[in-house]
Amino acid sequence: MKTIDDDMRLIVDSARLSFVATVCPDGSPNLSPKGSMRVYDDEHIAFMDIASPNTVANLERDPRIEINSIDFFRRRGYRFKGTAEFREPGDPVYEWLHQWLLDLNGPGYPAHRVILVRVERVLPILSPAYTFGDAAEDDLRQAWARIYLGDLDEER
Repeated sequence: MKTIDDDMRLIVDSARLSFVATVCPDGSPNLSPKGSMRVYDDEHIAFMDIASPNTVANLERDPRIEINSIDFFRRRGYRFKGTAEFREPGDPVYEWLHQWLLDLNGPGYPAHRVILVRVERVLPILSPAYTFGDAAEDDLRQAWARIYLGDLDEER
């Protein structure tokens, strides 16, 4: 069964930063940004444990997880709910993501293990500009690119 479609892959790839929610021992939420999020196949998303002690501890105790990937320029994304498991060095999933990480960041980048998430439910995230403002995606993308990139130009 195909849970993750091409548009979801596009959003995860273009987001560059996704957010992972786990449950702390006291029941409170833990939210952590992840820059290594990748779609592994039609049913799984993976990210690397680079510096994630709280996320890892929470998932070892309770494997429930939610991932939010949002393309800030398009003002839309997805909520992926599922169950996490760990993959160690030598596992094909680990080797695949580790190679991507090294290609991106160079040798010596820390990579302890991979968290592989079986996606069980996906929900869209849409800006109210789509639902209440009848905005077109391309118009939003251009406007928000000017906002984000304009801020960069002003800082220089």
